[in-house]
Amino acid sequence: MSRKKKDDIRDETRAVHAGRHPQDFHGVVNPPVYHASTVISPNLADWNQKDRDYAEDKPGVYYGRHGTPTTASLEEAVAELEGGYRAMVYPSGLAACACALIAYVKAGDHVLISDSAYGPMRRVGWRLLARFGVEIQFYDPLIGAGIKALMRPNTTVVVVEAPGSLTFEMQDIPAIAEVAHRQGATVIMDNTWATPLYFKSFAHGVDVSIHAATKYIVGHSDAMIGVVSTTKEAWPKLRETHTDLGQTVGPDDAYLAQRGLRTMATRLRQHGQTALALTEWLATRPEVERVLYPALPTDPGHTIWKRDFLGASGLFSVILKPVDRKAFAAFIDGLDLYGLGASWGGYESLIMPFNPAPIRKATHWPHTGQAFRIHAGLEHVDDLIEDLEAGFVRLNQTNAESK
Repeated sequence: MSRKKKDDIRDETRAVHAGRHPQDFHGVVNPPVYHASTVISPNLADWNQKDRDYAEDKPGVYYGRHGTPTTASLEEAVAELEGGYRAMVYPSGLAACACALIAYVKAGDHVLISDSAYGPMRRVGWRLLARFGVEIQFYDPLIGAGIKALMRPNTTVVVVEAPGSLTFEMQDIPAIAEVAHRQGATVIMDNTWATPLYFKSFAHGVDVSIHAATKYIVGHSDAMIGVVSTTKEAWPKLRETHTDLGQTVGPDDAYLAQRGLRTMATRLRQHGQTALALTEWLATRPEVERVLYPALPTDPGHTIWKRDFLGASGLFSVILKPVDRKAFAAFIDGLDLYGLGASWGGYESLIMPFNPAPIRKATHWPHTGQAFRIHAGLEHVDDLIEDLEAGFVRLNQTNAESK
């Protein structure tokens, strides 16, 4: 059989092979870990050539802070998988968010951020950038092409996230991007939930795509890392800002991320199947007011999700009907298989209560019942359901006793 061209292979295959060059490392399958700061040149000609190559943004190893073959493997793989031009790695997802925002703004600019965006990303805007003269405005995530009414001559960045962090609103990314680009604004997206496998950012009008690789790319809850990939046009500003801010990733974390990427397609498929089963079951529970998961046909964002996305990951939220606080604590505290913790994307199931009402700026959170987010891990779905079912028994018993 003839060798397939790079453009002909499927994403599951691409995730396994992208960024790996065994021939450069004596045939070793995984790119090795380079612990490096100084890189020695054998002579002045080599030193000068490295200087020229770095100035011209050519691949190579010049100094540890600028990357090594370990980080290059991950960057190449993510960019290829997502259809981007180039990518940069960062020491955390939040570091990736911050650098991506800082790269495309200056004093006097106006930035639009979805009101459903990741909380720390919001803070980078209204708490950090605002100190340097950047005006931040939050907008209704469901605004679609109506964002035109909010655009100003000095609007330089529009931040999107689909589905929304915690609350899972589906944004019409192509419609928003079309309006933003007519104004000359850069569209920055947090694409962590879908990963490069399930949403092709650049094909839908995004200029800069952020991933908290700590989550599904690493996949094992044991490394902190972020990745930003861009179009060719957006690349120079990101690369310049990355260099100026001295963002450096530990080589072991980069190694764990590129290793995790190889199994992400298989893991993500299982996470999504389990999440769908859990959400379908939870939607039948009398204690539940609403399940927030765009892969459900009953979800308000399902039509956009089905149009633009290639799959759904294992993260969703649940809103309960109002219950006593002690009853909710009994539900949470007795769970055996769901860890009470932040983050997600690892092999283990997690649960985390939240209340978005205090931070909303452009929209009103209408629910009064307790909300919580679940990450469906790789445990057997029947065990996960049984654990939640026992939790509802405790919730109902405690709620009854409190009346």
